[in-house]
This record gives sequence, structure tokens and C-alpha cells, in this order.
Amino acid sequence: MKDRKVRNYTPAIIILTIVINGLVILLSGMPRLEIDPGFDVKILPLINAILNSFTFLFLVGALWAIKKKNISLHTKFIYAAFTTTALFLVTYVGHHALSEATTYGGEGILKSIYYFILITHIFLAAAIVPLALITLARGLNRQDEKHKKIARWTMPLWLYVALTGVLVYLLISPYY
Repeated sequence: MKDRKVRNYTPAIIILTIVINGLVILLSGMPRLEIDPGFDVKILPLINAILNSFTFLFLVGALWAIKKKNISLHTKFIYAAFTTTALFLVTYVGHHALSEATTYGGEGILKSIYYFILITHIFLAAAIVPLALITLARGLNRQDEKHKKIARWTMPLWLYVALTGVLVYLLISPYY
């Protein structure tokens, strides 16, 4: 059996991590763009929540497939999760570039829960970018032991980020 050539994905991982997280940070301090996209941008948070829901479901499917040792199905679910995550990123950037920030209007314990979920979601979403990309690279290179080792951290964190993205939407949606 011939050895597989291991590709060096590190430069791409570093660049994507900096670009994605940098863009999100930049958007948080940027005034909204005065552009008419031709549709009501208030629909984008709902689309974001739907995409996060699909990401969550695809990740659960990937986890189930790998537990069944079905690598081919696992790979398809992971590609689907990356696709919905990429689409989420496009709609997230679009929404935050085109509309003013929405503040949470609730009070009491729900406000504390909302901000706890939001803050953990934000920090873990930033961390999941390089983690997911490294995990993917190790899978693509069939570095199975290294892939399993990091996937044990990546999978639950990515599931948390996807789920809390939906929860953030559900909690703030009355204030859009």
C-alpha cells in the first residue's frame, strides 16, 4: 500500500481563522452600510437560526455515523455541516453589515441566561473556527488518531455553538 501524501493545510487554517474572526470583530464596531439589498434584512437572523439548526443536525448525524464506523456517511455529514456553517457566515455578515445591532430587551433571570449563552457562544464560535478546520484537515489527511483526539473537543464545542446560535435567536427575536 502506498503512503498517502499529507497536505499542509496550516497556512489556509491560519488565514481563514484570521479572516473569519477578524471580519466578525470588524463588523461589531462598524456602522451599518447604507445599501438597499432589495429585501428586508430582518429575515436574515431567522435564516441564520435555520442554518445553525441544520449544522447541529448534520453534526449529530456525523457523530452517529462515526459511532457506526461509517466513515463515508460521516464525511458527507461533516461536509454538509461545513456548508451550512459557511452559508451561515455569509448571512451573518450580511445581516450585521446591513442592519443596526439589536439589543436584548428582556429583564430578570432571562436576561442573565441570554447574556451567559451569548457570551459563551461568541467565545466558542471564535475558537471553533480553527478547531473545526484543524479537525477537517486531519480527517482529509487520514491522520485518524490525531483526528479522533481533536474531534473529541471539536464536536461537542461545535454542537454547543450551533445550538446556542439558535437559542440566541429565539431569545432575541422578539426585539427585532
